[in-house]
Amino acid sequence: MKKIIFPKSLKKGDKIAVISPAGAVDASQMEKGIEMIKSRGFEPILGEHLYTRFSNGYNYAGTEQERIKDINWALNDPEIRAVWASRGGYGCQHLIQHLKMNGFTENPKWYIGYSDNTVIQSYLLKKGFASIHGQTIKTSSFGVTDESYDLIFDILKGKTPKYSLESHQFNKEGNIEGELIGGNLALVYALLGTKYSFDFKDKILFIEDIGENFYALDRMMMSLELAGVFNKIKGLIIGGMTNMGDEKENKSYEESFDEFAYKLIAERISKYKFPVVFGFPNGHIKDNRPLLIGGQIKMKVGTKVKIEF
Repeated sequence: MKKIIFPKSLKKGDKIAVISPAGAVDASQMEKGIEMIKSRGFEPILGEHLYTRFSNGYNYAGTEQERIKDINWALNDPEIRAVWASRGGYGCQHLIQHLKMNGFTENPKWYIGYSDNTVIQSYLLKKGFASIHGQTIKTSSFGVTDESYDLIFDILKGKTPKYSLESHQFNKEGNIEGELIGGNLALVYALLGTKYSFDFKDKILFIEDIGENFYALDRMMMSLELAGVFNKIKGLIIGGMTNMGDEKENKSYEESFDEFAYKLIAERISKYKFPVVFGFPNGHIKDNRPLLIGGQIKMKVGTKVKIEF
C-alpha cells in the first residue's frame, strides 16, 4: 500500500495562496476569509487571477490557461505553505491534465477546498498526497460556522480531527479502519472511468452533494454500482445533501441532510454489508467540518458514531 504523505504543519507567518481554480468570485465575497487568514497569523498571497471573470457558458475565474497558471504557481512556489481554494463551482476538470508537481513533490503543502475541488484532491491522492476536504474561502449563502474554519486551522497546525455523532436511522453498524477518499458525489461520478478516478479498493468513501434532482442522484449512485465501487469499498460516509430534488430555496443546516435523498442512497446500497454513516457534517452546509482525503480513519458505527484520524 502506498504511503500517503501529509504536508508539514504551518507556523506563524507562513504564506497561504488563495486561488480560484473554478468559478468566479467577487472581492466582496472574499474579504472576511482573507482577513481570517491574516488574523490567524498567516500571510494570504492572492493568485494573479483570483478575481478574473471569463464567461463561456459559465462564469469561470479566468480562462483555462489563466487558472492553470495560478494553480501551478500555488502548488510549486517554494514560499507557499498551503493552497486554499476561493470556491468550487465548475472548472477543476480543465486543469488536471496540465498540473505540474515538481516543486510540490519537493515541498508538499495542504490543498484546502471541497465541491468541484474534489477533482484536484483525487489528483493529489493519486500522486500520494493528502488534502483537506473543507470549507472554501468564499462566504457562502448559507453561512459557515466558526468551528468549520477553526478545525481547518487546527489541521494546518498539525492536529487531526475526531468526531462523535448521533446515530441515524439509515446507518449500518460496524467497526472498520481504512483510508478515506471521495468528496462531492457529482465529481466522484464524473471521474469514473478516467485515470484520475479515486482507487476505491478497501477504502472508506465519503460523498456529499447539492442541487441534484433525485433521479440524477440515483443515476450517480447507479453508476457507482455498475462500476463495482460498492463491491470494492469497506465503508461509506454520507454528508450533506442540500437543495435536492426540485427544492429551490436554501435550507438551514438542520434541513441540509435531505431525508428523501438519504432514503434513495440507503435503498441503492441496501444489499451491501459495509458500515455506513449518514449525516456527517461536511458538504454544502453551514457546519462544514473538515475531512482528510487520504487520511487513515477509525470508524465505529453503533448507538453512537465515532470517526477519528
